This record gives sequence, structure tokens and C-alpha cells, in this order.
Amino acid sequence: MEQSQISQDLAKLRECLVLLPEAVINPAFVVVSGLPGTGKSFFCRKLAEKLPFCVLESDAMRRTLFPSPDYSAEESARLFVACHSLIEWLLKKGMPIIFDATNLSERNREHLYKISGRAGARLILVRIEAPSAIAYQRLQARKERTDPEDKSDADWQVYRQMKPRLEKIRRNHFAVDTSRDITPVIDKIIRAINR
Repeated sequence: MEQSQISQDLAKLRECLVLLPEAVINPAFVVVSGLPGTGKSFFCRKLAEKLPFCVLESDAMRRTLFPSPDYSAEESARLFVACHSLIEWLLKKGMPIIFDATNLSERNREHLYKISGRAGARLILVRIEAPSAIAYQRLQARKERTDPEDKSDADWQVYRQMKPRLEKIRRNHFAVDTSRDITPVIDKIIRAINR
């Protein structure tokens, strides 16, 4: 990908940033992983209610770069190059970040681990899960567009396509089942961030 395209995409994403938290030394970088419908965005909103974070949602950033997304491999590759550039730029400025994306493969997460290391951020990995039946209900409800916060178009078919690509996180991480009370895990993550 050409550097000029990366720069243009990064500029577009930076324009959309509003109300950034105060810069800190060694900012927390929370990387959230999980299939569609498992409750990633819900979890991210709940965590951001407790501590100041810049929440970066891949679905919202995709719409910024591609007003009519086609979800092709090329489009996703360009999106994640831009997301990773934005994350590194923000972390180096001391911004605590929550990255809300499926982040299913360890190979793709490796990029985020390296960015965290280069930026001197404290990496916190979170795997979001929910029973398939719950994810199915949530994805069916998504068709009604009742949640204005929900930026995703992923449906049950996308869930089923992605499920075989879900890889185990090889590093220490928090596991959150959003079909249960998530408060205890959020409290543990906050303690880990404040440590």
C-alpha cells in the first residue's frame, strides 16, 4: 500500500477523534477480541464509563474510510493499516485506548503487541465471548437497528464465517462472558490498569 494512501486514511480517522482523554505516561492499551454478537462494544462502553479511554471501533472507522463498505479483503487490509497507524500515533501521545475489533487471529494481534511495545503502552488483552444462542439472538435483534450505538453490519452469516478463524490468544488475557455480570472482570481490569 502506498504511503500517501496510508497518510490520507490516517488523516481522515484523526479528523473524527473527539474529546480525547488526558495524556498519561505508559498509557493502557486494551485490545478486545471476539466474534460478532458476543458483546465487544457493550463491554468497551462499560469499561470506558469507569476510566477515561479513547475507544476506537473498527466498524465506525471502516464507515469513515468506506461510506459503502464491501468488506473485501483489500478493504479490510487498508482499514487495519490505518487503524494500526492511528493507534500507534495516539499511544505515543500518551492516550489510553480501547481497540474494539474482532481481532480473531494471533498473527493480526501480533501487530498490536508490537505497536504496544514501541509506544511503551501497558497491553491488556480481553477475549469477549457469549454462548452461540445469545450471539444469535443479539445478531437477529441487530437487524431492527434498535441500538444507536451499534455500528456493525455483521449478522449471523458473518458470525458463522468468522467462527472457524477464531484463534486462541497465546498471551495472558482476561476472558469475559457477556451473558453474565461483567462487573467483576471490569473491576479486575481496572485494578490491572491502575497497578
